[in-house]
Parts: sequence; C-alpha cells; structure tokens
Amino acid sequence: MKRLSILLVGAAVAISGATISFASTDAELKAAVEARQENMKQRGKELGALGAMLKGEVAYDAAAAQAAADALLASVTVDQSGFWLPGTDSDTFPGSRAMPAIWAEGSKAGEEGAALVVAAEAMVATAGQGVDGIKASMGGVGAACSSCHKAYRAPKK
Repeated sequence: MKRLSILLVGAAVAISGATISFASTDAELKAAVEARQENMKQRGKELGALGAMLKGEVAYDAAAAQAAADALLASVTVDQSGFWLPGTDSDTFPGSRAMPAIWAEGSKAGEEGAALVVAAEAMVATAGQGVDGIKASMGGVGAACSSCHKAYRAPKK
C-alpha cells in the first residue's frame, strides 16, 4: 500500500506537467487552484481535529481520531494531477500561493508529496491507539507539510 501511494503521488506530479498543454483557459486554471486549496483545507481540518486531541483541547476519541487520520490519508492520496497546473503559481494567478519553483526542473515536490503520504499512513496506523499514537505520528506529518510549504508556498500577501 505504501509503495502504491508513493507511486500515485509521483505520477500525479509527473502528469501535472503534461496536463498544462490541455489546460489553457482561465476557468480551468481557476478550477485547479480552487481544487487544490479545498484539498489543503481538508487536510488542515483533519490535522486540526487530531491536534486538538493531542493538546487536550478536546477529549480523545479513538473513532474520531481514526476517522480524521483516514480522511487525511484520503486527501493526500487523491489524484492531484489537475490541481497543480503550470500557470497557477503565485506570480501569475491571483489568490494562489504556490511558488513557481514547484514546476521548475529539479523540483522535489513529488518527493515532498511522497513523504507526506508515508507520514499520513503512519498516522492511520497509530491514531486509534490513544493520544500517544497521535503524538508518535504528528511530527512526521508536520515535518512533511512544513518542508513543502517552506520550499513551495509563498507567504500571504
């Protein structure tokens, strides 16, 4: 499963470069940005639920923790090939925070995405095991998110 997930993320990033030749309208670019932003919001929602349990802001609930972890994994493994179209970067598309470097030759965005999949899979395996299970996996998820955001997300304007 882990290897398949990594391959899917890598394929999505590779396909996104090929997709641009077919996506040229403002409506298509806008839809791509909105889809990726919605996906990121979903990730944030699930991480927020897990983080609230970890911090003790809400009582730990094994079923809710597992559901959040499962939803997180689903959001990071969904086909994102249509989310990351060149021309939807922060320099050229209003409202986007994706830096042009994500599409540059030598970009490690695919590797960053694969690391997030591995971390989310670890969260799925541990979230239902108590707060300590969330704690054991949250660092890996946070590190994967942070490394990509630092390299490829522009600051808020």
